[in-house]
Amino acid sequence: MSEILQKARQYEEKYSSFITPEERPAFHLSPRVGWMNDPNGFSTYKGRYHLFYQYHPYNTKWGPMHWGHAVSDDMLHWQYLPVAIAPDMPYDKDGCFSGSAIELDDGRQLLVYTGVKRERGEDGRMHDFQTQCLAVGDGLNYVKYEGNPVLTGEDVPEGFSVNDFRDPKIFRNADGSFGMVVGNRTDDGSGAILLYRSPDGFHWEFETILDRSYNEFGRMWECPDVFPLDGQDVILTSPQDMCALGLEFHSGNCTMALMGQLEKGQFLRENVQAIDYGLDFYAPQTLLSEDGRRIMIAWMQNWDTTGGCPEGAKWFGQMTTPREIAIREGRLVQNPVRELEIRHGRRVSYKNVPVHEEVSLTGVYGRMVDMTVTIKPADDKGYERFRVKFAKGSRHYCSVSYRPGTSTLRLSRTHAGFNRDFVHERKCMVRNQGGEIKLRILLDRYSAEVFVNDGEQALTTTFYTPMTADGISFECSGQALVTVEKYDIIMAE
Repeated sequence: MSEILQKARQYEEKYSSFITPEERPAFHLSPRVGWMNDPNGFSTYKGRYHLFYQYHPYNTKWGPMHWGHAVSDDMLHWQYLPVAIAPDMPYDKDGCFSGSAIELDDGRQLLVYTGVKRERGEDGRMHDFQTQCLAVGDGLNYVKYEGNPVLTGEDVPEGFSVNDFRDPKIFRNADGSFGMVVGNRTDDGSGAILLYRSPDGFHWEFETILDRSYNEFGRMWECPDVFPLDGQDVILTSPQDMCALGLEFHSGNCTMALMGQLEKGQFLRENVQAIDYGLDFYAPQTLLSEDGRRIMIAWMQNWDTTGGCPEGAKWFGQMTTPREIAIREGRLVQNPVRELEIRHGRRVSYKNVPVHEEVSLTGVYGRMVDMTVTIKPADDKGYERFRVKFAKGSRHYCSVSYRPGTSTLRLSRTHAGFNRDFVHERKCMVRNQGGEIKLRILLDRYSAEVFVNDGEQALTTTFYTPMTADGISFECSGQALVTVEKYDIIMAE
């Protein structure tokens, strides 16, 4: 074990003990200590779920990337394991960036990651040279491959970047060989995904350009993933430096699902959509569970919103609830994993309650809640706006509001107590059903995930108001009827 890795393990062991369980989310994975960003190596191995993550244990700000590590039996209760890999080799001295994991035929677990070394280029400027590297282990300890790096700038096709060449996602082909997609940026300054192939997971060669942006969707395509789903092929990626396209894609760092068919190494697009329409969602990665579900998890943060780290925080960054994904009527749909229903505690329900002015319902409150709210017009006149407030106290609240006249849904944390002026609202178009809408709102201490109409869309946000701000209320401009089914989430065994 290198001195750098040993130091990181000792540091997290010592300083994570100062963070109590009550200071963390209850069922969303947060870093053991310090900083977390992209999920890495989301996989099953030896009968357990493994999740690695981009990790800087020494600070709540981004720094030289390590890989944190946690395991779970249900994707809700997470057990921390020691740091898996650290930037301790010449080819990754400036960071072990994002990647993935897979089980080899001999039973070992293979980690694939981007190694970064910063050097001065011919233009006199400092550049990150990014290569693809391997580490092999037993689910606890990992040894870097002596043949690293396995893909370098020499394996990038002409006209593609050796500096923006990162985030490998490995998978198994039908013939038993290995495939890997890697994010890249082309000479025209736009995103692309490169496809590589290997007979054994260790020796790789370029196969094809899977898809590219041509400056339509952002400048760099990060964290690609590709898989079959419900008769189609799906690519997930996270475009950087997007310009807004209506309400489908916002400016900045986005996430995108491309659906179509993969034929002879070429991806034929049939539909393109945002994955999450909220404030804090980036770099999703999927696994195929042993029971056949395609499950997605993402960093519940965004590069445009990292200014929201609370003063004095001991950790920053967390993961979304793992989500089961499917394709319905040509769109990607997503809902929390069914394991969450086992954690349902006390149930409170109301049916067709008339709502006009702001109203609270007895028993409907909390910051660890799984609540479904169905709203419909009370009469032929309809209503102008319906709003649900949550994480509500005397000074603070977040909200989700729906305007049937424009079929727009808005998620807001403007009044959640942040004292920095970064993005606090997002809105999206939803399917018009004559004023009726169904919202599933999942709360876990410092976050909210809103699932619209049984997963047709999702909107995610983080916030850090005091736990005493646990009120939930409903209000309407006009007249509406609301049906509520609310469960407390109980995580204790």
